[in-house]
Amino acid sequence: MSEIDETILDSNQISSTDKAGRPIPVTIPIALVPGVTVVYTTRLGGLSTGDFGNLNLGGKSGDDPEAVLSNRIALAEAVGARLSLVSQVHSGKAVDVDEAFEINTPFGFDVSGTCTGAAATEATGEPTEPSAGGAAEATDAAPHVVEADGQVTAQTGVALGMFAADCLPVLFADPVSGVIGAAHCGRRGLERGVIQSTVDLMAAKGADPKNIVATLGPCICGDCYEVGDEIADTFVKRFPLTKTATRFGGAGIDIAEAARIDLAFAGVHRIVDSMPRIHAATEYLEEDAELAELCRADGEGPAELSERIAAIRHSMCTLENPLWYSHRRATKAGKRHEGRLLALIVRH
Repeated sequence: MSEIDETILDSNQISSTDKAGRPIPVTIPIALVPGVTVVYTTRLGGLSTGDFGNLNLGGKSGDDPEAVLSNRIALAEAVGARLSLVSQVHSGKAVDVDEAFEINTPFGFDVSGTCTGAAATEATGEPTEPSAGGAAEATDAAPHVVEADGQVTAQTGVALGMFAADCLPVLFADPVSGVIGAAHCGRRGLERGVIQSTVDLMAAKGADPKNIVATLGPCICGDCYEVGDEIADTFVKRFPLTKTATRFGGAGIDIAEAARIDLAFAGVHRIVDSMPRIHAATEYLEEDAELAELCRADGEGPAELSERIAAIRHSMCTLENPLWYSHRRATKAGKRHEGRLLALIVRH
């Protein structure tokens, strides 16, 4: 299988649809180690509409199942790999998908519990923290579900996916053993040790923490993640120096810094910074017509894209950067729903 092209897919510069007529996802790829690529999806290049527009990849919030299915198929084709999706529940549990991996959807392996058919229309409300969605299927039958917030594999051509809309995805690769991993790190998952669980499971498959290279994906930053003093004071006992004073005036926490603390405790000291690539992508797309239209329509900030770009202080921050979905930003706008991005890691 050929390696993923690192070019940022710009919806202004390439064909907007694939051979089947599906919109092509606009993604940000990062070469983590030789033969292993991390891919972050944006809100651009999908069929979702309204509060889910445009590239929603989550399936638990009531989005049109056919739109989610199309988005996922197009994403799998764009990265040249089969997606692996689990049901994220803010736990400390990681799973070895090699023990159960099977192609059960047009885009890969889905045990994430996506609502489909009639069930999708019954989904109401949102959790207080971002949860994950899963893959749309063709029937109304209850899908098989595996609850976990970390995945590992030693296979090639399998893209481990972690959903997010403020929570932190952490991606791992051991270039020596070929084992890769992905973790969904919300506040509760971090407190429950999801990073250590994922690294331990990689080690059980032959990885050495000293060889593991990790990168941290987009998430809500410490300046924006306001949680109040009680939660922050509890969190800082587990993760020293992570309490913040947010730009909204209250106490917050820095989940990215907490992840770095646990990576060090897990023996992972090689971290590739995703920020330069994401910052470049943000600048590259600062006049993108699709992103400009989303900003005009979403009600989540200034209507002009230029104003939103100018206000970004942290390009990785899901609340600040309009490239990303953000549960907190949507909630502040009075919305009940929002989409999910996917952070993927795949070995070729």
